[in-house]
Amino acid sequence: MVVVDHFVRLDRRSAVPLRAQIEQGLRAGIREGRLHPGTRLPSSRALAADLGVARGVVVEAYAQLSAEGWLASRQGSGTRVAPAAAAAAPDPEPWPFEQTHRHDFALGVPDLAAFPRAAWLAATRRVLRDLPDTRLSHPDPRGAIGLRTVLAAWLGRQRGVVTTADRLVVTNGFWQGLAITCAVLAARGATRIAMEDPGFVYHRHVVRRAGLEPVPVPVDEAGMRVDRLAATGADAALVTPAHQSPTGVVLAPERRTALIAWAQEHDAVLVEDDYDAEHRYDREPVGALQGHAPEHVVYGGSASKTLAPALRLGWIAVPADLARAVALEKGFADAGSPTLEQLVLADLIERGELDRHLRRTRAAHRRRRDALAAALAEHLPEARLHGVAAGLHAMVELPPGSDERAVVAAAARRGVRVEGVGVHRFDTAAGPPALLLGYGALTEQAIRRGVAELAAAVDDAARR
Repeated sequence: MVVVDHFVRLDRRSAVPLRAQIEQGLRAGIREGRLHPGTRLPSSRALAADLGVARGVVVEAYAQLSAEGWLASRQGSGTRVAPAAAAAAPDPEPWPFEQTHRHDFALGVPDLAAFPRAAWLAATRRVLRDLPDTRLSHPDPRGAIGLRTVLAAWLGRQRGVVTTADRLVVTNGFWQGLAITCAVLAARGATRIAMEDPGFVYHRHVVRRAGLEPVPVPVDEAGMRVDRLAATGADAALVTPAHQSPTGVVLAPERRTALIAWAQEHDAVLVEDDYDAEHRYDREPVGALQGHAPEHVVYGGSASKTLAPALRLGWIAVPADLARAVALEKGFADAGSPTLEQLVLADLIERGELDRHLRRTRAAHRRRRDALAAALAEHLPEARLHGVAAGLHAMVELPPGSDERAVVAAAARRGVRVEGVGVHRFDTAAGPPALLLGYGALTEQAIRRGVAELAAAVDDAARR
């Protein structure tokens, strides 16, 4: 039985009668969803005693609410919130994060079963054992100095990033780092940002919400068409040079050089999303663009592709003249990311656990990409696998004449989640029909079964 006096506050100095105040409190509780349909209310005698009023006042309030349809009374069952009272309207469409599929080729997810639980737990114990009480107070919005110091060295060794702890800001994933950077650029007068086309659609939403206009620049087999940048009038550019999202190509060396020259000539800022850079299978990954022009590049990375997206740990390395503004923007956004998780990650990096984890998962992810390529060759031989042997997803061009949207829908009916490339294009109808298949979190057997169902879905869509 619900404690109703939590919802009713009586003001005996008010001109509003006590009965009406009880009605208003209960009505508001039902309307706002705090008192759910079917909830049993106290007896009139019990509520009157709790509120310090005559029983007849509560009886009249219950009778009025029953007449209005808010309450229902039945002999032997007491008074309850009416079944249809203020029922919440159903969501207009399914919430995507709650949808489940038998074969889930979700993007950007590594081998979650390989998460180093034992090492993470041991590091958590060490951090909690050694952490001074004062470190549990309000955090530095830039992030824990322990993580920023370790990260600066690790990024320099792993990715060729040139930075210091004072120029690193820990964020809740790369998305927040991008949002903060764009907000700072907009405050400084920037209006347009060049973006790869196709490029990750959600980044366009982040950019627009920060007040910048995204301008498309086409991507081909050598990455972003840097020669088109001058015509955009952009003040900044967002690029994924190590493994383009979503096509999987690598920005050609001559275009890297031209991109840096454009930024220096136009005093523009490059935002480098070092997407999937840790996962290159056929050779050593190319170094970060930031190492060649640290005063013109905001470098972004995260633990989402190396450990797990659920950690929500990311970072950006910023030029010196942006460091204070970006740190302040992060502080206003959320006052800083959780400290304990940052210190645990710092411990793992210092002890070499992250490097060992990456060596293990890199081998597993390569086997899974090979399994995807083999399954496509067997079940969808007319499809074309794009990009280099890297990352956690692959772009697959469908057979000529395929209807991309129809294939995605047919796959969903068969319990297969895939994503079309069209949603990531500025013009959704441009370009050949293609799908994005994330394979990092799937076993090799699951990949083969999922691709077989996908091939059947392509046939279903063709017949329709």
